[in-house]
Amino acid sequence: MERIKTDLCIIGGGSGGLSLAAGAVQMGAKVVLVEGHKMGGDCLNYGCVPSKALLAAGKQAHAMQTGQPYGVTPVTPVVDYAAAKDHVANVIATIAPHDSVERFEGLGVQVIQAFGRFVSDTELEAGDKIITARRFVVATGSSPFVPPIPGLDSVPYDTNETIFDLREKPGHLLVIGGGPIGIEMAQAHRRLGCEVTVIEGMKALGKDDPEMAAIVLGKLRAEGVQIVEDQIAATIRGSAGDITVETKDGSTFKGTHLLMAVGRKPNLDRLNLEAAGVETTRAGIKVGADLRSSNRRIYAIGDIAGGLQFTHVAGYHAGVVIRSILLGLPSKARTDHIPWATYTDPEMAQVGLTEAQAREQHGDALTVARFEFAGNDRAIATGKTTGLIKVMVVKGRPIGASIAGEQAGELIGIWAMAIANNLKMSSIANMIAPYPTLGEVNKRAAGAYFSPKLFDNPWVKRIVGFVQKTIP
Repeated sequence: MERIKTDLCIIGGGSGGLSLAAGAVQMGAKVVLVEGHKMGGDCLNYGCVPSKALLAAGKQAHAMQTGQPYGVTPVTPVVDYAAAKDHVANVIATIAPHDSVERFEGLGVQVIQAFGRFVSDTELEAGDKIITARRFVVATGSSPFVPPIPGLDSVPYDTNETIFDLREKPGHLLVIGGGPIGIEMAQAHRRLGCEVTVIEGMKALGKDDPEMAAIVLGKLRAEGVQIVEDQIAATIRGSAGDITVETKDGSTFKGTHLLMAVGRKPNLDRLNLEAAGVETTRAGIKVGADLRSSNRRIYAIGDIAGGLQFTHVAGYHAGVVIRSILLGLPSKARTDHIPWATYTDPEMAQVGLTEAQAREQHGDALTVARFEFAGNDRAIATGKTTGLIKVMVVKGRPIGASIAGEQAGELIGIWAMAIANNLKMSSIANMIAPYPTLGEVNKRAAGAYFSPKLFDNPWVKRIVGFVQKTIP
């Protein structure tokens, strides 16, 4: 066994591990990166990147069928599903060099292409090497959770790790799970010409504001996606091309292909964390606000840290621990300013508290400012008027924002910035957005907060009346 001594050893070459490795090595630390599978992790290979590429293909097909309101005769697109998957593969291949072994070795990172397992509280074994580091950071991410539904082990099924390799267009895709992954894949496949049924045991998009979720789900249903809620899959039977899902109430749903999208599980199994004295939970490694585990040499970032499971959170975590590990500065992660988006059409985005959460925490101190996309001139011009923004405000400061509508994922950024920097609603109201843009939606939401204070306030009217009468 070759022995390596380093400042920082990172286990996992996904978005969090790569961000940390690049930053640490360029700041002068000696860095070892251990990755036994694909560089770029889930996001590049099975998640954010391929799903958005497939959604883009579906959007192109959908546009060809919906041109009538613009004076463009609709046509039925000829969808080459395999070619759409080629587009997905090309997108991954274009981005992959940025996450490659070659790039990181060029930066000065020692990359070991093997799975890592702890053999003591200070040592990690990876392939034929034993690594001792001043600090370890676990960034192994998460994988699809596949529940033990009776019969599932006897039928072919896909997860997000395999669906993008599928070359044959499904005739009827059954999706078990109505979260963001399931709903995004449902709309993409429907627009590419598949019949789609989503089976959700509780409420589809149930972690989001229900008013926003209803806007998105209404659009999918209008496009022909069957969304079944409050029905738990009890048994699955059949074979390739002929699959039946039976729910607990006895309902049956038949399809040609099955996608399991019911959630994620932390990638803990290979790590042998017991040998390192690291406490874990069902959600992942147990960490404090500083992202440090029960072994003070070992940190966890991203999905494996048991919190929000988003690529940008892993990158944010990398920034938090780099200050602690390299600079010796106290550094803690927070979640109130973390945005997220679901990339359906229309999109849905959230930052901070939802309306229900804000009402529970703040009661009568809460003001909710609302503005509908139908009042935005750019939305009217482009025919994208289905949408709503809600901003939760306490003592003049936004504490949450929910958006469903065109480019919601872009629009949420300004509210994430406001919450991260403790800005007041006046900061948004003072912004001048170019006309006509969807960005005016944010400004109009801020205006909706201030309007009652200005126009429904009798003192304002008295002051204005006094000024008009007395000042020449």
